[in-house]
Amino acid sequence: MTAFARAEKTAGQLTVAAEIRSYNSKFIDIVPRLSHGYQDLEEKIKGLIAQSVARGRIEIKIQIINESQETCAFDINTSKAQAYYEALVRLKNQFNINAGISLDNLANISGIITPAEAKKDMEACWSVTRECLNDALEDLVSMRRKEGEFIAKDITVRLEYIEKCLDHIRKESVDVLKHYQERLKERIVALTQGLVEIDPARVAQEAAFIADRSDISEEIVRAQSHIKHFREIMDAAAPAGRKLNFLLQELNREFNTMGAKTENIDVSHVIVEIKAELEKIREQIQNIE
Repeated sequence: MTAFARAEKTAGQLTVAAEIRSYNSKFIDIVPRLSHGYQDLEEKIKGLIAQSVARGRIEIKIQIINESQETCAFDINTSKAQAYYEALVRLKNQFNINAGISLDNLANISGIITPAEAKKDMEACWSVTRECLNDALEDLVSMRRKEGEFIAKDITVRLEYIEKCLDHIRKESVDVLKHYQERLKERIVALTQGLVEIDPARVAQEAAFIADRSDISEEIVRAQSHIKHFREIMDAAAPAGRKLNFLLQELNREFNTMGAKTENIDVSHVIVEIKAELEKIREQIQNIE
């Protein structure tokens, strides 16, 4: 599911800002990006996200700003500064330059003055980061839930339509034996031009054999059962995406079998419409957790 959330938390001189973006994905893929020096928090962040999200690509951007005095300290490379100063003096003497050597000449040289690597209190950082992430996650989950409710309504409407189509298929499949008997008689008459006497018992036997091969009553019952189970999974609190995807494959299999067995043109047309609805449901299922 696609969603976005942002939160910010400040404690003392520590400020944490978190942005979370959620994208559709078949699996769980958590991608954190943190401020320099805080990579030790990465696994904790992934664990916290995984507690609230079971499916999707989750991109997290964490910005941590520490304004304490320890983080504002600098190291001075006096050896490098001394060497550079002496080099400037030699240049002055060699070319008879009267200009003085200022502090700017030294301070602007890379590597002479560098930020000191202050020891970070990771426990304190994690405490603030966790609170910030929890706030962002609450908004993210809420947004994903709203999208899920919208998708559930759409899928429910499509399932109701499929059930109506199934009922129509069931009614069209009644008296299939009588239908094959009549059709077989018509074929025999057309081929023999009425010169051969029709044996009712033999016609009934052949018609029964054809009807048995074309019987789709079991597929109809299984499809109805899959739809019922589909609704139960949708109503459950647990993540449903993968289970629904599996059930959808089973539904497709049942309707493919029906389409291969039936010789009723009307039923074949209805099955094509059902498969179009199943494809739309499949696209929606890719978006849910």
